[in-house]
Amino acid sequence: MRKIGIVFIIFGLAIVSWFGYERWVGMQSIEDFEGDVVKAADEADALEPDEDDENQTTQEYEIGEGVAKLVIPELNKAYETYWGQDEDTLSGGVGMYDSEWTTTPAGGGHTVLSGHRDTVFSPVGDLNEGDSLYVTYEGVDYEYEINETWITDKDDRSVIVEKDDPTLTLTTCYPFEYIGDAPERYIIQAELVNQGDLLEEF
Repeated sequence: MRKIGIVFIIFGLAIVSWFGYERWVGMQSIEDFEGDVVKAADEADALEPDEDDENQTTQEYEIGEGVAKLVIPELNKAYETYWGQDEDTLSGGVGMYDSEWTTTPAGGGHTVLSGHRDTVFSPVGDLNEGDSLYVTYEGVDYEYEINETWITDKDDRSVIVEKDDPTLTLTTCYPFEYIGDAPERYIIQAELVNQGDLLEEF
């Protein structure tokens, strides 16, 4: 019996170590910053949307390739963002959905970013309507303003859909402190309000 107990202890420690390692890997993609990284209005260089880029739904990226950066001034955090939404990609940080219904920010459609609730997206529940989200993609900063947050079932298929207007959606599992396979999803939706050279170097 003693040997069985030791085996269970070792097994438990291995599981804890593995989850701790996964958390550490995910947190490496987060950059904390201090101060205001958003340029003043007289310094920002806004750009008109490029109609040639609209409705780009596919790009020549490898799954897991770094493609963008998500910046959330309200949280003083910036997140490396990778192409794809598979488990390996999300273990490394924020993933940008690649699907027939979604586009990159340059595509002028629905951009969806997902992240794990216990690593990269653990603080997003503190965000409110009116807060700004920025996505830097191919040298252009896209500013979105949060207009809605809600909680839905994990099997809800009405979230990741095609949209006519430039929209950014963040998704993560919910409840945030849930242990195991969370039954719900926390959704943050934002509309594009500006684009151009909007952020300071940091």
